Amino acid sequence: MDSLALSYTKRTLANGLDVIVHEDHHIPIVAVNIWYHVGSKNERPGRTGFAHLFEHLMFEGSQHHDSGYFPPLQAAGGQVNGSTSTDRTNYWEVVPTNALELALWMESDRMGYLLPALTQTRFENQRDVVLNERRQNYENRPYGLALVALTEALFPEGHPYNWLTIGSSQDIQAMRLEDVQAFFRTYYHPANASLALAGNIDTGRAFDLAGQYFGDLAPGPVPSPVSASASLDRDVRLVFEDRVEMPRLYMAWLTPAMFAEHDAELDLVSDLLANGKTSRLYRTLVYEQRLALDVSAHQSSRELGSFFLLVATAAPGRSLVDIAAIIDIALQELRDSGPSESEMERSRAQVEAHFMYRLQTVGGFGGKSDQLNSYNVLRGDPGYFSADLARYRDATIETVGAAARQYLAFDRRVTLSVVPRGQERLALPGSRPVVVS
Repeated sequence: MDSLALSYTKRTLANGLDVIVHEDHHIPIVAVNIWYHVGSKNERPGRTGFAHLFEHLMFEGSQHHDSGYFPPLQAAGGQVNGSTSTDRTNYWEVVPTNALELALWMESDRMGYLLPALTQTRFENQRDVVLNERRQNYENRPYGLALVALTEALFPEGHPYNWLTIGSSQDIQAMRLEDVQAFFRTYYHPANASLALAGNIDTGRAFDLAGQYFGDLAPGPVPSPVSASASLDRDVRLVFEDRVEMPRLYMAWLTPAMFAEHDAELDLVSDLLANGKTSRLYRTLVYEQRLALDVSAHQSSRELGSFFLLVATAAPGRSLVDIAAIIDIALQELRDSGPSESEMERSRAQVEAHFMYRLQTVGGFGGKSDQLNSYNVLRGDPGYFSADLARYRDATIETVGAAARQYLAFDRRVTLSVVPRGQERLALPGSRPVVVS
């Protein structure tokens, strides 16, 4: 993979819109991918859920296409989707080459002319959809509120990662149309967006079309950057009673921001500790001792600061105390000795396979167009692909061990026991009851 690179050409329109083009003429499709540099971190306490709401509203219609966005694009043979995170919102289409202008016209119309079609009725309908989504995915789902408890414990009140991307039910219910309109004007415009076109299109033609459809849109104000910090100086133990059958243990640590030093190493730590049947904790907790039904780990990399999450569900009749003890032993061994060379080889191979997989498609989540936008918005460099891969290639046994020692400390973490209702005794000793909603 030494010679791999994601080729592109980038220009910025007069209104501030970054346009990135990648040619790939293998099949007659083009990916249209737009990132807005706005997520839930751009909200504030009491006013959460706006970015995610627009993930819904942007598909409902705009001034010159005042109906759903899926039917015309799907009728043309395209695929359509979008997503929202703490740090960005993206929308994409993958269409046959002859439907490219349709996709560009529709994207430009909702960027420039969404608000004339955003009626009170449409706003209230989609607000109700989001409230129902929150009930289904968080409030009524087993373990669904665990992440709420963890983020509130990891990040102090007022920190932009203190709440979930979907927002709180109370805040969603309190939204007003004029507040939603103001949020759109602030963030959803060319000067805060990046457009990537990848696939069967000539570069010059791509820039001509981008200028034709987006060049006349008003730039909007450049949003002020968000800054915040968080720290944890003690072991926080919490217990949450839920409608679950089996107790589950969550451990979380504050870790470096996305692309910062040791971010990649902690990604590798999550892999060697708990991802896959050959990982240390799966082998011990699930296969050998049968203490847990499952175990997983993840470095949740974010723009302002990340967190490392480790999760294990107790097997029937097994104790969270015993699971925690095994986890702490594994963590101490990693802190003391680092990974083995064979573990590093396996992790590097999996990372490189993942990077290779991301090059197999021009569109969709994680495809070439999405990567170009991701690197452009979050690093200011669409060509960061090789440098990103190098972060993992350059990791060593010593740097991985150092990352574990520095960040995965026993006295600077949040440990959450989620237990069946009425069985608080199954939580780790010293856990404080927490109420989340």
